[in-house]
Amino acid sequence: MKSRLSLTVNGETHDLLVPVHKTLLEVVREDLGLTGTKHGCELGECGTCTVLVDGEPVLSCLALPADLGGREIVTVEGLADGSRLHPLQQAFAELGAAQCGYCTPGILLTAKALLAEHPSPTRQEVKEALAGNLCRCTGYTKILDAVELAALRMGQGGWTSPTVGRGGAPTANQMGQGGWTSPTVGRGGAPTANQMGQGGWTSPTVGRGGAPTANQGTGA
Repeated sequence: MKSRLSLTVNGETHDLLVPVHKTLLEVVREDLGLTGTKHGCELGECGTCTVLVDGEPVLSCLALPADLGGREIVTVEGLADGSRLHPLQQAFAELGAAQCGYCTPGILLTAKALLAEHPSPTRQEVKEALAGNLCRCTGYTKILDAVELAALRMGQGGWTSPTVGRGGAPTANQMGQGGWTSPTVGRGGAPTANQMGQGGWTSPTVGRGGAPTANQGTGA
């Protein structure tokens, strides 16, 4: 048996005819082609399939699309603003917070919901928010660092995530823009000596593992 429904995903409305037993995870991937949302345990235990519904993290493997008419659904494809990465995506890339990357979409969306509610979370609050998102690769430290770095940047009104092309590289247009300079970074995302010597660029004070220090996180 199929049901006709309308879903708003990443700001676009889709009219669909889908089997009533299909989960939101299946509809998003199979009917809308948004494969950034991943299959995980499909038991609601790993967080891999997390999407946002009206800004709240929802396990799409347990959600039925028929219950979500009129709700705003966001998948990882809806994080970036065109070719401009979300600060969370930028921080994850810079700090190496994604390895195999399979769990990363769910973590990014959960972190986005956290920062929307708590713009300057403590590390403990970040840990608690991400407790339902399992990762087998990173050991979590770089993930926590990246969320803290994104929070710091989002709290700085003058910071914007650079526009990037495929694979995180600057686009041709971006490299040709006179007002934008691609930062030269060293191993692990650390600034090089040349970069630190460039006028107009200030290296942020960071704590162990690249995380903002307590003073930095408070805006001091």
